[in-house]
Amino acid sequence: MQKYAMVVPGLLQTDDFAREALALAPAPISADELEENVAARLSRQELLHRNPPPDVRIILDESALRRPAKDPKIWHEQLKRIVDAADAPNMTIQVIPFSAGLHGLLGGSLTLLWMADGSSVAYLEGNNSGDLIEEPGEVARYRLAYDRLRDAALSPHDSAAFMRQLVEDSRP
Repeated sequence: MQKYAMVVPGLLQTDDFAREALALAPAPISADELEENVAARLSRQELLHRNPPPDVRIILDESALRRPAKDPKIWHEQLKRIVDAADAPNMTIQVIPFSAGLHGLLGGSLTLLWMADGSSVAYLEGNNSGDLIEEPGEVARYRLAYDRLRDAALSPHDSAAFMRQLVEDSRP
């Protein structure tokens, strides 16, 4: 799995951060619905604990790391979770800094998935929409855009140092 996100992706969210993010949905939801949505989002993280675990590469836009939760403690714990995830042997997290400028994936999130049969799909996600792309030529174009973004991102080592500094700076 390869992913680019302008917000903290659900795969990396803590329960408190997920709760705060999901509570901001445009349509009001009940407390029970909110808890169901949080549980559903966090249950997707189980795929990271499969044996063997999948190889996951995530490129986080710097904006995802600079837009804090309202509660400083929740934000600090969220940043720590991202740094901890980056330390996993099957996980690579890179940061695309503001200084990289404009790029071809601004405006939403992209997930690239490879299937057991060798085929691949792209999933584009916006604020209130999602698009599954299966046509091989179109998937290849998104893969190239992702590769270019990875080339412009901080290295995994520099990304880890950047994120660790954010954790230090966010201490409540």
